[in-house]
Formats: sequence, C-alpha cells, structure tokens
Amino acid sequence: MIDQPLTDQQLALIKSCAVEAEDLGQLHPKVLQLCHDEQWFKLFVPEVYGGPGKKLPEILRLEEALASADGSLGWTVTLCGGAAWFAGFLDPELAKVIFRDPKVCFAGSGAVGGTARAKGDGYEINGHWKYASGALHATIFTANCILHDENGVEKLDADGQNIIKSFILKKEEVSLCPGWDYFGLVATGSHAFEVHHQLVPANRSFEINANLSVENEGFDYPFLQLAETTLAVNSLGMAKHFLEWVEDLFQQRSGNKRFNEHQLAHFQNEYIQCKHDLELARTNFYKTFDLSWKSLIDEQEIEPGLLDEVSLASRKLAHLSRKITDALFPYCGLEAAKKQTTINRIWRDLHTASQHALLTFEK
Repeated sequence: MIDQPLTDQQLALIKSCAVEAEDLGQLHPKVLQLCHDEQWFKLFVPEVYGGPGKKLPEILRLEEALASADGSLGWTVTLCGGAAWFAGFLDPELAKVIFRDPKVCFAGSGAVGGTARAKGDGYEINGHWKYASGALHATIFTANCILHDENGVEKLDADGQNIIKSFILKKEEVSLCPGWDYFGLVATGSHAFEVHHQLVPANRSFEINANLSVENEGFDYPFLQLAETTLAVNSLGMAKHFLEWVEDLFQQRSGNKRFNEHQLAHFQNEYIQCKHDLELARTNFYKTFDLSWKSLIDEQEIEPGLLDEVSLASRKLAHLSRKITDALFPYCGLEAAKKQTTINRIWRDLHTASQHALLTFEK
C-alpha cells in the first residue's frame, strides 16, 4: 500500500489553490483539471467503462490524503467519486455513453426528494434535492424518487411501503438552486437541484445493491459501510491537517514567554496524547476495514458482526477527529478564529463534515 498517494507537486498545487477555491465557492480550475487528469471522479468506475481500476483499500488512503491537503477537495472527490460507484448498477449501454466523457462527474443526494410517474416507456421526474457536492461541475445527477403509476398513485411493495428508485439525470435537465451558504466545505459547492416534468427513458433508473451489471472484484462491498468508511477518512484527513498547524501556532503564542513551564508541558502532553489517540484510531480503523475487505475477496462474504465493527470503527474515527480538534483549538490563539487562516478553514471544514447523518452517533 502506498503511504503517500499524492506527489509533492500535487500537494503543492492543491494547497496553493485552497484559499482561492473557497472564494470561488467551488474547486479551483487547476485542481478540477487535476481531478480529471487523475480520474479522481471515476475512482469507483470499473475498467470496462474506462475507470482507473482502483479498489476500495487504495481509494480510502487516497481520500484521506486529499482531505489532509484540502477538506473541500477530499469531500468533493469522495462524494462525486462515490456516486460514480453506481456505474456497476446502470444499464451497460447507458454506462458506456456516460463514461465516454473524460470529464464525467456525478453529483446527487441520498435523500428521497422527488417522484417518478410512469409515462409510456419511461418516467416523468419532479422533485428537489439538497446537498449535491460538486454540483457546479457535475455532468450527471442522481436522484431518488418515489414511484407513481400512470395515474399518479404511489406504488407500494408487498409490505405496503413506497417503492423507491434512483434515476440518472443529465446536467441540462436539472436546475441548480444556489444555497450552499455554510461556514465549512465552502469549495464543495454543494448546492441543491430540482427537476420539473422531465421525461426520462426507463433505462435511466437503477437500484443499488440489486443486480451488478459488471464483473469487478470487491464491487459488492456493502454500500452502507462503503459510505461510512469513505466519510470517516475525510474527517481523519482534516484532523491530521489540523494537527500539522497546532504546534507551530502555539509556539508562536508562547514565544513571548506568556506561558510558564508547567503550562508549556501541559500543552505538549495534550498535543502528544491527541496525536497518539488519532493514530491509534486510524490503525484500528484500517485493520478492521482490511479484515472485512480480505473476507469479501477470499470468502465472497463478510460476516454481519465484522460489518458492524467496520461501522463502529468508522464512527469512532470520525468522532475522535472532531474531538481532538476541539481539545486543541483553544491553544491556537485568535489566528484559529480568523476566518482567512488555514487552520480556521480546516476547523470549519471538519465541523461541517461532522454534520453528515451517517456520522451523527458514535455508537
């Protein structure tokens, strides 16, 4: 496994563009081009559709590194690249057309925000979906809808529950609704989108974890744990980035002798403990995940108990990442509260990421 998935040149470019990206409210054009050149928005796309052929263990380490360089970049690649995982469940002919575009980028929402009414050989889509990371440069949008019959009556399954399906929408078929006005992850441009009376053919619908349309080792890793692990490594990366800044900022404050030896030692002990705790949680996370991955590859299945351990390790890692930044934040001085500083941006990004529903509870 590569310890540093990014080159020094890539890291320098990403970090040099982060401030301007936040001002733009979206990824910097140079970084966006890097994403396309490296196929980061196609991380999960099978090779048969022109994807890079990466597997989840490598992807997690890459997403951690991206988030450690810039939170908005890591989050956007994770959400857009993760949405492209749906490639495995799409109509093969449709997938070939979609992924022929070298700048293809998926965006979407996990929420059920619309309806799909049967219309002839297709559906009429209406709805509004929030928080589509990467919306400003996305070429494809995914949307979850409640199915209706041709008379507009909700279709129900055998248990009397609504039938939900996901749909593929092209960028020219959706209207963006600017509203990503949050203090962190600003450059993700996670705006809402809506659709009115849009007709789509039946092959634009799909169901995840249903029938795989491609043969790709490890592609059937359970979606819940795939989502939890990829989100967790983003929090981990941001926390590591935060730690890179804390010690220097504290030294700048203590350089004028305002703290006594006892206070200096107290900070150093807490800083060392936070770094140790984060590395320990990281080690446990990857150990647990790697076991689940090995089980899937070797045995073609993962025991439910092990999947539960992956979920717990993911949430613990995400929560600890936030907790250590909060523990060390007061030592950084007013520079950490100044919104133009790097450490403030990291803190804002991490706390915004912590609001994702999958990360709400630690247990």
